[in-house]
Amino acid sequence: MRREDPATGVPPAQLSALSVLVFGGPRTLGELATAEQVRPPTMTRIVQGLEAGGLARRERDAGDGRVHRLHATARGRRVVQRGRERRVANLAALLRRLPPDDVARVREAADLVERALAQQP
Repeated sequence: MRREDPATGVPPAQLSALSVLVFGGPRTLGELATAEQVRPPTMTRIVQGLEAGGLARRERDAGDGRVHRLHATARGRRVVQRGRERRVANLAALLRRLPPDDVARVREAADLVERALAQQP
């Protein structure tokens, strides 16, 4: 599915961090670095690219003015949503090539994964 990502025009590390902000909500730089499993200096560079591209912005935390949270901009949300739509379309095209029995097995596997994820603490 990642073959669709270059069409976003956003480098992979930035796109991954942006998707955390879009689907997971605002984060501090440290929280985002932890989520992406990178060191804060690396995340600083990634975030600078997102800000320069108008994909994310920093805002002071309402509860603690010393803290800044990163938010996806409307443009950032559109980029991620369009990328997601391309991935889904690609997956749907691949699944249409499979025989019905294989599609049924994929559906069963997806159900099992959903149930397993629902049981996470």
